[in-house]
Amino acid sequence: MTGRERRGFAAMSREKQREIARRGGRAAHQKGTAHEFSADEARAAGRKGGVTVSRNREHMSRIGRAGGLSSRAGRRITDSPPPAEARDHQPGEREPAQPHIR
Repeated sequence: MTGRERRGFAAMSREKQREIARRGGRAAHQKGTAHEFSADEARAAGRKGGVTVSRNREHMSRIGRAGGLSSRAGRRITDSPPPAEARDHQPGEREPAQPHIR
């Protein structure tokens, strides 16, 4: 650090930090304030996220088009790579993050 000493949690070793965090997790479970998602809760959360993302029709159209063009069938039709305007990123890169619209 530049000119500052580490204090508190940052000054502790990783092992000490993990031990304190472990104790906090156990205490929360004993107290009943900790939460673990059940399979049904996780499924509902995933569905809710999918519904939110799919409301952006332009985004869904763009990723569907890119997937079709990069699929095996899409490459079989044309041996040339898809034009740059048909994709927002280079082949092999992850899809750029899209803002969530509520």
